[in-house]
Amino acid sequence: MSNFLPNSLVKKLGINPLFDTEAFIKVHEEAIRATAIRLNPRKLDDCPFPNTGEIPWCEKAYYLKDRPIFTLDPLFHAGAYYPQDASSMFIDYVIHSLRLNEDAIRALDLCAAPGGKSTLLNSCLHPDSLLVANEIIKTRVTVLQDNLTKWGNANTLTTNNDPAAFKRLPGYFDLMVVDAPCSGSGMFRKDTDTIDEWSEANVKLCSERQQRILVESLDTLKTGGYLFYSTCSYSMEENEDIVDWLIDSGNFESIEIPSDENWGIDHTLSEKYQAHGYRFYPHKLGGEGFFIAVLKKIGEQPTFNRKRIKPEKSEVPKGILDDWLVRGDLFYSFIHHDDVYVLPKAYENDLKYMQSVLYLKNAGTNVGKLNRKDLIPSHALALSNHLNIHCQSVELTLEEAQNYLRKENLTIDAIPQGIQGWALAKYRGKSLGWMKILANRINNYYPKELRIVNL
Repeated sequence: MSNFLPNSLVKKLGINPLFDTEAFIKVHEEAIRATAIRLNPRKLDDCPFPNTGEIPWCEKAYYLKDRPIFTLDPLFHAGAYYPQDASSMFIDYVIHSLRLNEDAIRALDLCAAPGGKSTLLNSCLHPDSLLVANEIIKTRVTVLQDNLTKWGNANTLTTNNDPAAFKRLPGYFDLMVVDAPCSGSGMFRKDTDTIDEWSEANVKLCSERQQRILVESLDTLKTGGYLFYSTCSYSMEENEDIVDWLIDSGNFESIEIPSDENWGIDHTLSEKYQAHGYRFYPHKLGGEGFFIAVLKKIGEQPTFNRKRIKPEKSEVPKGILDDWLVRGDLFYSFIHHDDVYVLPKAYENDLKYMQSVLYLKNAGTNVGKLNRKDLIPSHALALSNHLNIHCQSVELTLEEAQNYLRKENLTIDAIPQGIQGWALAKYRGKSLGWMKILANRINNYYPKELRIVNL
């Protein structure tokens, strides 16, 4: 038995005669972690690092040979890729298996911070979909919004609400992803501190919390909609037992997601209803511990009255966005605290529905601040996938890009002749943020709160 893993947990896992307890213990003792990244398909085509191959269940995702210092790489700050555990990328495969990528849908990531699953959904769902990324903890919602800003799409809303708030939007979403807070045993190899914090009492507490989160929010999922329930726990009480509890309600049925047996994913069946679950163990594949189950809502779910709201005349000066956005006519623009935001026109009413019942941290893309008849472009606009490609820019070397990210002064020698005014600072063709080029100096507009302190 392991000298440092909780014996009670290892014993429970070992009840399964097919479970390789020795290999499970060994992989934790060796503590060799697989590093993986997932590319932003709107910003990067090829893996920028030496890699050992593609992750088979996720498009544009790779295992890396070594773990880079991501904060030193300007492409990371440009939102060109996201470092994410490979196991949780399985959601990409589930989306494609259910063909949820083929039509525009409304999706809710209920426990979204720090943003790995939200950026994944934002890539693999149909580009005309609406994604609502919610985080209950106020201190974590800022990190979530920063990562979605880097990803660059305008079809997202970031909210900061208790799951119970979504009861006010019954029958609203086609897809609901609940990566539930858990006891964290699947992270033992990644974060050894979680070993000392683990206990059977905490597993029970987490199971009760997971049930509360679900029971208070599931009304927002429409009839026929899908629930992806996941944890980073190995405990049945937080995984298969929760799935049985959901089916007990009479509102859900289990959905099987066939996968390649060579991937090393364990297909499990719950005790009561033989519901399908998928377990990821680090001794069997290149990823950390993870569990996911897919359920379909079959119970009749009443919906709220989506009465059409009369469009309001935009306060945004006509034509002010023409030079900044590609196809600005596709967006609904509005002003909030002197900042101009854009959201796909198809979701103008959705924004107003949600404003009336939820606290919104961000809606769409903040393109800049109004200054009389001019626009001071925002950092979010610089990273946006909707930015006009004709905006002037300056290509920086690695050293210059790192200095820019530290918010240091840039020398005028780096600027091609003839460029003045607002310009994008770019590295390998990817936007990092804004600079303003004046006659005798360059102003660095990289946000102070995002600057890299140590390089």
